[in-house]
Amino acid sequence: MKLLVTGGMGFIGSNFIRYILEKHPDWEVINIDKLGYGSNPANLKDLEDDPRYTFVKGDVADYELVKELVRKVDGVVHLAAESHVDRSISSPEIFLHSNVIGTYTLLESIRRENPEVRFVHVSTDEVYGDILKGSFTENDRLMPSSPYSATKAASDMLVLGWTRTYNLNASITRCTNNYGPYQFPEKLIPKTIIRASLGLKIPIYGTGKNVRDWLYVEDHVRAIELVLLKGESREIYNISAGEEKTNLEVVKIILRLMGKGEELIELVEDRPGHDLRYSLDSWKITRDLKWRPKYTFDEGIKKTIDWYLKNEWWWKPLVDERILHPTPWKLKW
Repeated sequence: MKLLVTGGMGFIGSNFIRYILEKHPDWEVINIDKLGYGSNPANLKDLEDDPRYTFVKGDVADYELVKELVRKVDGVVHLAAESHVDRSISSPEIFLHSNVIGTYTLLESIRRENPEVRFVHVSTDEVYGDILKGSFTENDRLMPSSPYSATKAASDMLVLGWTRTYNLNASITRCTNNYGPYQFPEKLIPKTIIRASLGLKIPIYGTGKNVRDWLYVEDHVRAIELVLLKGESREIYNISAGEEKTNLEVVKIILRLMGKGEELIELVEDRPGHDLRYSLDSWKITRDLKWRPKYTFDEGIKKTIDWYLKNEWWWKPLVDERILHPTPWKLKW
Protein backbone atom coordinates (compact mmCIF):
# COMPACT_ATOMS: atom_id res chain seq x y z
CA MET A 1 0.00 0.00 0.00
CA LYS A 2 1.08 3.56 -0.71
CA LEU A 3 -0.14 5.89 2.01
CA LEU A 4 -0.43 9.67 2.33
CA VAL A 5 -0.20 10.84 5.94
CA THR A 6 -1.01 14.46 6.69
CA GLY A 7 0.64 16.08 9.69
CA GLY A 8 3.20 13.31 9.97
CA MET A 9 5.79 15.45 11.74
CA GLY A 10 3.48 15.89 14.71
CA PHE A 11 3.12 13.72 17.79
CA ILE A 12 0.57 11.11 16.67
CA GLY A 13 1.53 11.34 13.00
CA SER A 14 5.22 10.56 13.56
CA ASN A 15 4.38 7.66 15.85
CA PHE A 16 1.93 6.35 13.25
CA ILE A 17 4.43 6.54 10.38
CA ARG A 18 7.18 4.84 12.36
CA TYR A 19 4.80 2.07 13.43
CA ILE A 20 3.48 1.51 9.88
CA LEU A 21 6.93 1.27 8.29
CA GLU A 22 8.13 -1.10 11.00
CA LYS A 23 5.10 -3.38 10.65
CA HIS A 24 4.65 -3.25 6.86
CA PRO A 25 8.02 -3.57 5.05
CA ASP A 26 6.36 -3.35 1.62
CA TRP A 27 4.37 -0.15 2.31
CA GLU A 28 5.38 3.36 1.25
CA VAL A 29 4.50 6.55 3.09
CA ILE A 30 4.31 10.14 1.82
CA ASN A 31 4.24 12.62 4.70
CA ILE A 32 2.89 16.13 4.05
CA ASP A 33 3.43 18.62 6.85
CA LYS A 34 3.74 22.41 6.82
CA LEU A 35 6.11 22.25 9.82
CA GLY A 36 3.98 24.44 12.06
CA TYR A 37 4.59 24.88 15.77
CA GLY A 38 3.53 21.35 16.78
CA SER A 39 5.64 19.67 14.10
CA ASN A 40 9.26 18.70 14.51
CA PRO A 41 11.51 17.22 11.79
CA ALA A 42 13.51 15.53 14.56
CA ASN A 43 10.51 13.25 15.15
CA LEU A 44 11.33 11.23 12.02
CA LYS A 45 15.02 11.99 11.56
CA ASP A 46 15.78 8.26 11.70
CA LEU A 47 13.66 7.69 8.56
CA GLU A 48 15.34 10.29 6.32
CA ASP A 49 17.31 7.62 4.41
CA ASP A 50 14.49 5.07 4.20
CA PRO A 51 13.53 4.72 0.50
CA ARG A 52 9.95 3.89 1.49
CA TYR A 53 9.50 7.29 3.14
CA THR A 54 9.01 10.66 1.41
CA PHE A 55 8.56 14.00 3.12
CA VAL A 56 6.77 16.88 1.39
CA LYS A 57 6.75 20.27 3.09
CA GLY A 58 3.38 21.86 2.41
CA ASP A 59 0.01 22.97 3.70
CA VAL A 60 -2.84 20.46 3.56
CA ALA A 61 -5.07 23.40 2.51
CA ASP A 62 -3.01 23.86 -0.69
CA TYR A 63 -5.26 22.22 -3.29
CA GLU A 64 -2.74 22.22 -6.16
CA LEU A 65 -0.19 20.38 -4.04
CA VAL A 66 -2.60 18.01 -2.33
CA LYS A 67 -4.32 16.87 -5.54
CA GLU A 68 -0.98 15.74 -6.99
CA LEU A 69 -0.22 13.69 -3.87
CA VAL A 70 -3.69 12.15 -3.66
CA ARG A 71 -3.37 10.83 -7.21
CA LYS A 72 -0.37 8.70 -6.20
CA VAL A 73 -1.75 6.79 -3.20
CA ASP A 74 -4.09 4.00 -2.11
CA GLY A 75 -4.90 5.46 1.31
CA VAL A 76 -4.94 8.77 3.19
CA VAL A 77 -4.68 9.14 6.97
CA HIS A 78 -5.56 12.72 7.91
CA LEU A 79 -3.83 13.80 11.12
CA ALA A 80 -2.88 17.38 10.23
CA ALA A 81 -4.60 19.76 12.64
CA GLU A 82 -4.05 22.60 15.01
CA SER A 83 -4.74 20.84 18.29
CA HIS A 84 -3.91 22.92 21.35
CA VAL A 85 -7.09 24.15 23.05
CA ASP A 86 -5.32 27.02 24.84
CA ARG A 87 -3.99 28.42 21.57
CA SER A 88 -7.41 28.13 19.94
CA ILE A 89 -8.85 30.39 22.64
CA SER A 90 -6.40 33.21 21.95
CA SER A 91 -5.93 32.70 18.17
CA PRO A 92 -8.81 30.73 16.59
CA GLU A 93 -8.30 31.78 12.95
CA ILE A 94 -5.51 29.31 12.20
CA PHE A 95 -7.68 26.48 13.55
CA LEU A 96 -10.34 27.27 10.96
CA HIS A 97 -7.74 27.25 8.20
CA SER A 98 -6.03 24.00 9.13
CA ASN A 99 -8.87 21.96 10.57
CA VAL A 100 -11.79 22.99 8.37
CA ILE A 101 -10.31 24.28 5.09
CA GLY A 102 -7.56 21.64 5.26
CA THR A 103 -10.09 18.82 5.56
CA TYR A 104 -12.27 20.32 2.82
CA THR A 105 -9.24 20.51 0.51
CA LEU A 106 -8.40 16.86 1.11
CA LEU A 107 -11.96 15.75 0.47
CA GLU A 108 -12.20 17.76 -2.74
CA SER A 109 -8.84 16.41 -3.93
CA ILE A 110 -10.01 12.86 -3.28
CA ARG A 111 -13.40 13.45 -4.92
CA ARG A 112 -11.91 14.92 -8.07
CA GLU A 113 -8.65 13.01 -8.43
CA ASN A 114 -8.90 9.61 -6.71
CA PRO A 115 -12.41 8.77 -5.43
CA GLU A 116 -11.50 5.13 -4.74
CA VAL A 117 -8.84 6.01 -2.17
CA ARG A 118 -9.30 4.82 1.43
CA PHE A 119 -9.57 7.81 3.78
CA VAL A 120 -9.30 7.88 7.59
CA HIS A 121 -10.05 11.17 9.33
CA VAL A 122 -8.55 11.31 12.82
CA SER A 123 -10.71 13.35 15.18
CA THR A 124 -11.08 13.79 18.93
CA ASP A 125 -13.33 13.05 21.91
CA GLU A 126 -13.59 16.80 22.47
CA VAL A 127 -16.21 17.13 19.72
CA TYR A 128 -18.75 15.58 22.12
CA GLY A 129 -18.07 18.09 24.89
CA ASP A 130 -17.96 16.97 28.50
CA ILE A 131 -20.04 14.31 30.26
CA LEU A 132 -20.45 14.03 34.03
CA LYS A 133 -21.67 10.42 34.10
CA GLY A 134 -21.44 7.56 31.63
CA SER A 135 -19.56 7.59 28.30
CA PHE A 136 -20.29 8.93 24.83
CA THR A 137 -21.02 6.50 22.02
CA GLU A 138 -20.52 7.24 18.33
CA ASN A 139 -24.24 8.05 18.02
CA ASP A 140 -24.28 10.86 20.59
CA ARG A 141 -24.72 14.51 19.60
CA LEU A 142 -21.73 16.83 19.25
CA MET A 143 -21.43 19.75 21.66
CA PRO A 144 -17.92 21.27 21.34
CA SER A 145 -16.74 23.66 24.04
CA SER A 146 -13.75 25.41 22.43
CA PRO A 147 -12.73 26.85 19.06
CA TYR A 148 -10.45 23.82 18.63
CA SER A 149 -13.18 21.22 19.21
CA ALA A 150 -15.67 23.25 17.15
CA THR A 151 -13.38 23.16 14.13
CA LYS A 152 -12.80 19.42 14.59
CA ALA A 153 -16.56 18.83 14.80
CA ALA A 154 -16.99 20.86 11.61
CA SER A 155 -14.37 18.76 9.84
CA ASP A 156 -16.12 15.55 10.97
CA MET A 157 -19.36 16.80 9.41
CA LEU A 158 -17.56 17.57 6.15
CA VAL A 159 -16.25 14.00 6.01
CA LEU A 160 -19.69 12.51 6.63
CA GLY A 161 -21.34 14.81 4.09
CA TRP A 162 -18.77 14.28 1.33
CA THR A 163 -18.70 10.52 1.95
CA ARG A 164 -22.45 10.15 1.47
CA THR A 165 -22.88 12.63 -1.38
CA TYR A 166 -19.87 11.52 -3.41
CA ASN A 167 -19.71 7.87 -2.28
CA LEU A 168 -16.20 8.17 -0.83
CA ASN A 169 -14.58 5.40 1.22
CA ALA A 170 -13.98 7.30 4.47
CA SER A 171 -14.11 6.57 8.19
CA ILE A 172 -13.68 8.77 11.28
CA THR A 173 -11.83 7.94 14.49
CA ARG A 174 -12.33 9.85 17.76
CA CYS A 175 -9.76 9.23 20.46
CA THR A 176 -9.29 10.25 24.07
CA ASN A 177 -6.19 12.09 25.35
CA ASN A 178 -2.97 10.64 23.96
CA TYR A 179 0.43 10.58 25.65
CA GLY A 180 3.82 9.08 24.87
CA PRO A 181 7.11 9.85 23.07
CA TYR A 182 7.42 12.93 20.81
CA GLN A 183 4.46 14.81 22.30
CA PHE A 184 4.97 18.58 22.07
CA PRO A 185 6.11 19.98 25.45
CA GLU A 186 3.12 22.31 25.95
CA LYS A 187 0.75 19.39 26.71
CA LEU A 188 0.04 18.33 30.31
CA ILE A 189 2.13 15.17 30.60
CA PRO A 190 5.32 16.30 28.83
CA LYS A 191 5.08 19.73 30.44
CA THR A 192 4.84 18.10 33.86
CA ILE A 193 7.81 15.80 33.22
CA ILE A 194 9.96 18.60 31.83
CA ARG A 195 9.10 21.19 34.47
CA ALA A 196 9.63 18.64 37.25
CA SER A 197 13.01 17.63 35.81
CA LEU A 198 14.00 21.32 35.87
CA GLY A 199 12.73 21.79 39.42
CA LEU A 200 9.93 24.15 38.32
CA LYS A 201 6.41 24.41 39.68
CA ILE A 202 3.78 22.27 37.93
CA PRO A 203 0.74 24.40 36.98
CA ILE A 204 -2.66 22.69 37.14
CA TYR A 205 -5.76 24.50 35.92
CA GLY A 206 -8.53 25.23 38.43
CA THR A 207 -9.00 22.53 41.06
CA GLY A 208 -7.22 19.82 39.10
CA LYS A 209 -10.36 17.68 39.17
CA ASN A 210 -10.94 17.68 35.41
CA VAL A 211 -11.03 14.06 34.23
CA ARG A 212 -9.43 12.66 31.08
CA ASP A 213 -9.20 9.10 29.74
CA TRP A 214 -5.54 8.51 28.88
CA LEU A 215 -4.50 6.50 25.80
CA TYR A 216 -0.90 5.52 25.08
CA VAL A 217 -0.02 6.68 21.58
CA GLU A 218 1.08 3.25 20.34
CA ASP A 219 -2.35 1.86 21.19
CA HIS A 220 -3.93 4.72 19.25
CA VAL A 221 -1.87 4.19 16.09
CA ARG A 222 -2.71 0.47 16.15
CA ALA A 223 -6.38 1.44 16.21
CA ILE A 224 -5.95 3.84 13.28
CA GLU A 225 -4.24 1.05 11.30
CA LEU A 226 -7.17 -1.30 12.00
CA VAL A 227 -9.72 1.30 10.87
CA LEU A 228 -7.67 1.95 7.74
CA LEU A 229 -7.62 -1.74 6.81
CA LYS A 230 -10.93 -3.02 8.15
CA GLY A 231 -13.16 -0.07 9.02
CA GLU A 232 -16.48 0.48 7.29
CA SER A 233 -17.12 3.52 5.13
CA ARG A 234 -19.02 6.40 6.78
CA GLU A 235 -18.59 4.78 10.19
CA ILE A 236 -17.19 6.47 13.30
CA TYR A 237 -14.98 4.62 15.79
CA ASN A 238 -14.35 5.83 19.34
CA ILE A 239 -10.94 4.88 20.76
CA SER A 240 -10.34 4.85 24.51
CA ALA A 241 -8.37 2.85 27.06
CA GLY A 242 -10.68 3.18 30.06
CA GLU A 243 -7.92 4.90 32.06
CA GLU A 244 -9.80 7.85 33.56
CA LYS A 245 -7.83 10.08 35.91
CA THR A 246 -8.05 13.65 37.15
CA ASN A 247 -5.31 16.01 36.05
CA LEU A 248 -4.20 16.22 39.67
CA GLU A 249 -3.90 12.42 39.87
CA VAL A 250 -1.82 12.34 36.70
CA VAL A 251 0.60 14.97 37.98
CA LYS A 252 0.93 13.25 41.37
CA ILE A 253 1.71 9.91 39.68
CA ILE A 254 4.41 11.53 37.53
CA LEU A 255 5.99 13.30 40.50
CA ARG A 256 6.02 10.07 42.53
CA LEU A 257 7.65 8.10 39.71
CA MET A 258 10.24 10.86 39.27
CA GLY A 259 11.00 11.01 42.99
CA LYS A 260 9.72 14.59 43.27
CA GLY A 261 7.57 16.09 46.02
CA GLU A 262 3.98 17.29 45.66
CA GLU A 263 5.05 20.75 46.84
CA LEU A 264 5.87 21.42 43.17
CA ILE A 265 2.12 21.42 42.37
CA GLU A 266 0.63 24.87 41.84
CA LEU A 267 -3.08 25.41 41.16
CA VAL A 268 -3.55 28.25 38.65
CA GLU A 269 -6.49 30.06 37.08
CA ASP A 270 -8.73 27.75 35.06
CA ARG A 271 -8.97 28.25 31.31
CA PRO A 272 -12.26 29.41 29.76
CA GLY A 273 -14.71 26.66 28.78
CA HIS A 274 -12.63 23.93 30.42
CA ASP A 275 -14.54 20.63 30.04
CA LEU A 276 -14.89 18.77 33.32
CA ARG A 277 -14.82 15.17 32.09
CA TYR A 278 -14.32 13.32 28.82
CA SER A 279 -15.29 9.68 28.48
CA LEU A 280 -15.78 7.48 25.42
CA ASP A 281 -17.39 4.08 24.96
CA SER A 282 -15.09 2.18 22.58
CA TRP A 283 -17.07 -1.07 22.50
CA LYS A 284 -17.73 -0.67 18.76
CA ILE A 285 -14.07 -0.85 17.69
CA THR A 286 -13.50 -3.68 20.17
CA ARG A 287 -16.48 -5.66 18.87
CA ASP A 288 -16.10 -5.00 15.15
CA LEU A 289 -12.33 -4.69 14.67
CA LYS A 290 -11.06 -6.63 17.72
CA TRP A 291 -8.98 -3.71 19.01
CA ARG A 292 -7.92 -3.52 22.63
CA PRO A 293 -5.35 -1.32 24.36
CA LYS A 294 -2.04 -3.03 25.05
CA TYR A 295 -0.76 -0.65 27.73
CA THR A 296 -2.20 0.29 31.11
CA PHE A 297 -1.65 3.87 32.25
CA ASP A 298 0.93 2.69 34.80
CA GLU A 299 2.92 0.97 32.03
CA GLY A 300 2.55 3.77 29.51
CA ILE A 301 3.43 6.62 31.86
CA LYS A 302 6.62 4.85 33.00
CA LYS A 303 7.67 4.41 29.37
CA THR A 304 6.83 8.06 28.67
CA ILE A 305 8.78 9.47 31.63
CA ASP A 306 11.75 7.31 30.74
CA TRP A 307 11.68 8.53 27.14
CA TYR A 308 11.61 12.23 28.04
CA LEU A 309 14.37 11.89 30.61
CA LYS A 310 16.58 10.06 28.09
CA ASN A 311 15.84 12.40 25.18
CA GLU A 312 16.61 15.91 26.35
CA TRP A 313 18.20 16.47 22.93
CA TRP A 314 14.69 16.29 21.46
CA TRP A 315 12.74 18.57 23.80
CA LYS A 316 15.32 21.15 24.90
CA PRO A 317 15.33 23.02 21.54
CA LEU A 318 11.51 23.26 21.72
CA VAL A 319 11.20 24.60 25.24
CA ASP A 320 10.99 28.27 26.12
CA GLU A 321 9.04 30.41 28.57
CA ARG A 322 5.97 30.55 26.30
CA ILE A 323 5.78 26.80 25.70
CA LEU A 324 6.01 26.06 29.43
CA HIS A 325 3.79 29.01 30.43
CA PRO A 326 1.34 28.19 33.27
CA THR A 327 -1.65 29.90 31.54
CA PRO A 328 -0.88 29.80 27.79
CA TRP A 329 -4.38 30.81 26.64
CA LYS A 330 -3.58 34.33 27.86
CA LEU A 331 -0.71 34.67 25.39
CA LYS A 332 -1.03 35.84 21.79
CA TRP A 333 0.16 33.08 19.49
